Amino acid sequence: MPMVKTFYCPALLLTLTLGITACGGGGGSESPTSTSTPPPAPEPEPQPPVEVTGDGPFIVVDQFGYLPQAAKIAVLRDPVDGFDSDDAYTPGDTIQVIDTETDSVVFSGSANTWNSGATDTTSGDRAWLFDFSNVTEPGSYQIVDIDREQSSATFNIDDNVYRDVLIQAVRTFFYQRAGHTKTAQHAGAAWADDASHLGPLQDANARRYDAAGDAGSERDLSGGWYDAGDYNKYTNWTSSYVVALLHTYAENPGVWSDDFNIPESGNGVPDLLDEIRWGLDSLRRMQNAEGSVLSIVGLASASPPSAATGQSLYGDASTSATLSATAAFAYGAKIFAAQGSPTFSEYAADLAARAERAWRWTADNPAVAFRNNDEATGTAGLGAGQQEVDDTGRLYKQLIAAIYLYDLTGKDEYRIHVDNHYTEVPMIKSWWLSPFDAEVTRALLYYTALDGATRTTVQAVRERYTELWNGDPGWGAVQNRRDPYGAFITDYTWGSNGVKSLAGGLFADQLTYGIGAHSAQEIRNAGAGYLHYLHGVNPLGKVYLSNMREYGAENSVDQFYHTWFADGSTLWDSVKDSVYGPPPGFLVGGPNPSYDWDACCPNSCGSPENNARCGLAPPAPPYGQPAQKSFLDFNTSWPLNSWAVTENHNMYQVAYIRLLSKFVPAGN
Repeated sequence: MPMVKTFYCPALLLTLTLGITACGGGGGSESPTSTSTPPPAPEPEPQPPVEVTGDGPFIVVDQFGYLPQAAKIAVLRDPVDGFDSDDAYTPGDTIQVIDTETDSVVFSGSANTWNSGATDTTSGDRAWLFDFSNVTEPGSYQIVDIDREQSSATFNIDDNVYRDVLIQAVRTFFYQRAGHTKTAQHAGAAWADDASHLGPLQDANARRYDAAGDAGSERDLSGGWYDAGDYNKYTNWTSSYVVALLHTYAENPGVWSDDFNIPESGNGVPDLLDEIRWGLDSLRRMQNAEGSVLSIVGLASASPPSAATGQSLYGDASTSATLSATAAFAYGAKIFAAQGSPTFSEYAADLAARAERAWRWTADNPAVAFRNNDEATGTAGLGAGQQEVDDTGRLYKQLIAAIYLYDLTGKDEYRIHVDNHYTEVPMIKSWWLSPFDAEVTRALLYYTALDGATRTTVQAVRERYTELWNGDPGWGAVQNRRDPYGAFITDYTWGSNGVKSLAGGLFADQLTYGIGAHSAQEIRNAGAGYLHYLHGVNPLGKVYLSNMREYGAENSVDQFYHTWFADGSTLWDSVKDSVYGPPPGFLVGGPNPSYDWDACCPNSCGSPENNARCGLAPPAPPYGQPAQKSFLDFNTSWPLNSWAVTENHNMYQVAYIRLLSKFVPAGN
């Protein structure tokens, strides 16, 4: 099978926030469509239909568990529409909570009908809700319908029920590191690998995209993270991960211990800060002397990553990339300076200088664009996802950068910039608040907590946030239980699991910044609903993290689209069918009702051999299903294009980590 570069659509999460043109329909530089020249297909085998069965589960719970004082609601489901509609279930009169260690009944009651027995259009299910919040004793439990002989997955109740999950979720960034040896000690023997992309003409000697033969263009651009299931490194997105992880640390610093089993563990620094520094150091290498920051490094593909031998090429500096890095440098300087050590003080000072130098460059160069992987501008094949933004995106990025620079320096010029431009974000300008705007919304909320922030701006932001989130799709959706599974979002798109994580974070932000009249427990319960969805309270009873059985999940992601853990790999393809499967903790994209096989299918892919790779029909699921059922554990590449459903992305991961960390106690 030819090597096919992935393409993915993080833009759908950022279209409103950053003005990125949304993806759709096409593919990466080597993904053929009906309008492109297909690659040769050496001896392809026709793909049989993907085998899909129903058979429940009818009772879904958070498979990791619940905090003792939290709301606990199991969802009992009757699949009416979708691939599992031949199954049927109506709860019995008595539902029990069983202590699995003693086999004793600790609570019993009946399930309440959701929405008068209506079928939920997003899931295709009728549902009943079983509230067992009164069960607070730590232990291992199961929900059982004794009349219908149905039971849930086993789960725990405990104050520390999510800590191991958090550790694995954070460790995915270690697996995503470019240019770093993954020893068996830190990666596990299953995923040990030599440092990637450090061979001849790779990251340490990267060359400009249009000067592959020119040694004079060489730059050391080593380090950083693979962005998603591909290995490319994008400044706009790397910077956003750094900022999100810095917030995650600062909002709950007591959670972040020094024992996550990464190479820096045991150095006296919280491991999350070590991981953040890995990202910041790569951004420092991307900065030019005058302050501008390069936009992208395109990396070669192979499985495992160390086997990649192709040349690394970088793209030019851009205003958007430089503004994104400005925010990361400024907030990084603030957080690392607060650590108090001489080493970090020096590091913070360097970041601070870089931030202001970058800001000054953008003032003189306000609209320098660089479009990667764009045939029209001569960059075809450089990267996959389009990282460039439009004028609106640059406006938002400039506002975000000004907020963190004001926090760092206290200079009036940055505060004035915020005051002059905050009205241009969707929350204020368009009366629109949603997880799609989460990045700029989070920055504005952060501004409202800063000493010296303009009082009228602070008041306007807080009042508008409260007003909008008290309606739909915020508290109105919670109070009316618009989603039987307790995690309402307005639209299911590419990357819906990332949207779910961001939506939960919007509730958590109310607690962080003291906004609104709801109690702390009400806010925590609302945010936790989105975690429970990702942990199995969904129509598939699926934990949307990879390979988590060892950590308590009975049905977690078996395989997902990633260059390393590729389809057909005898070692890493899937948990069930390979020696190892992928590592634990990766959050995959999630249900995507826009999924379809490639546009060339079934008979326009350039040759009978290529057409045969389409299969007999698009796999259903994910094709043609209610939104929440538009998911399948698969990782096939072109032309079935599983990346639109199962590819991981660091954007999803940081949103999930930030939300999850709110439910892990400090000091453990």
